[in-house]
Amino acid sequence: MTRTKAQPAATGPVLTTRALNRATLARQLLLRRSPMSAKAAVEHLVGLQAQEVKPPYVALAARLDGFTTGELSGLLAGREAVRIVTLRSTIHLHTADDCLALRPLVQPARDRELNMKTFRDGLTGVDLGRLAALARAFVESEPRTMRQLREALGAEWPDADPQALAVAARCTLPLVQVTPRGMWGRSAQVALTTAEHWLGRPAGPPADLDTVVPRYLAAFGPASVRDFQTWSGLTRTRPAFDRLRPSLLTFRDPGGTELFDLPDAPRPDPDTPAPPRLLPEFDNLLLSHADRARVVPPPHRGRTWQANTLYCPLLVDGFLAGVWRLYDDALVIEPFTDLTRARRTEVAEEAERMLNVLYPDASYDVRFGTVLP
Repeated sequence: MTRTKAQPAATGPVLTTRALNRATLARQLLLRRSPMSAKAAVEHLVGLQAQEVKPPYVALAARLDGFTTGELSGLLAGREAVRIVTLRSTIHLHTADDCLALRPLVQPARDRELNMKTFRDGLTGVDLGRLAALARAFVESEPRTMRQLREALGAEWPDADPQALAVAARCTLPLVQVTPRGMWGRSAQVALTTAEHWLGRPAGPPADLDTVVPRYLAAFGPASVRDFQTWSGLTRTRPAFDRLRPSLLTFRDPGGTELFDLPDAPRPDPDTPAPPRLLPEFDNLLLSHADRARVVPPPHRGRTWQANTLYCPLLVDGFLAGVWRLYDDALVIEPFTDLTRARRTEVAEEAERMLNVLYPDASYDVRFGTVLP
């Protein structure tokens, strides 16, 4: 019988939920807005969740002082940043360097995705090596839509499931969404080519876990091994933490789970004020830990999504406290509980500030009302 190597008991001081909250907010640039550039912020945060076009812009508007939509659009237009499926099999906006290093790192997760029964059964008889070669030639001749990719691969394997063929291309190749997709006010349908072709240089070796783990901790720590795996979509990463252990600090969360951290990372006083922030749907702050209690109070779990619809989260005092949505004429905010008059004023001011950053030439009202059905 194979025995699993016992893990050492968690040691170190206990960090309260509020202490974890303030530490994470500081690293997420949400305790106070940072003067860093959009490119530096995308690199520091190890990418931004980007299933839709607007979320990365909202995310940076909440975090940066002096941010403009043109700054991020310029990075995409200049091919200094790209949109690609990486962490957790979801589209992220990464710097070009991170795209070329992180995409190979998460290849094992893409391989597992292809082995899911949903896709495996639709790929019977398909040679994945040949599929990758054909897809690469097709999208590098000119950017192609997913429909075009399905049709081209379907012509080669007419008995295979067209959607499974397209997913196989996405999993075996580093496909990026070319501009103007992702640019503020200029977006278009998704068209794909390979990262190497779009960026004009080959992918390097996969990023080293011993480098990526400290970057994750710098943006999301203190954190556990399971937190890192939730963020990355990778498995069996404990050996990297064990190798790094001599250079890291260890703590425990209120439930006794071992947490790792960088010695010089910020861990503010738990009573540090946290101003209101309006975040986009899918913000990595809410998706990058196995235990989300550091941001999401237990009574509010699951309240940012209903019936396959995700709503934009509102943070008050650092924790999820409501949702918001932009309509044709107004930004509507729905707190989960009553806010004091002072809090409502702070939230409204933050909403107006975000609108001025993202829509400086438009006019929207800010009001409190019903967003959730």
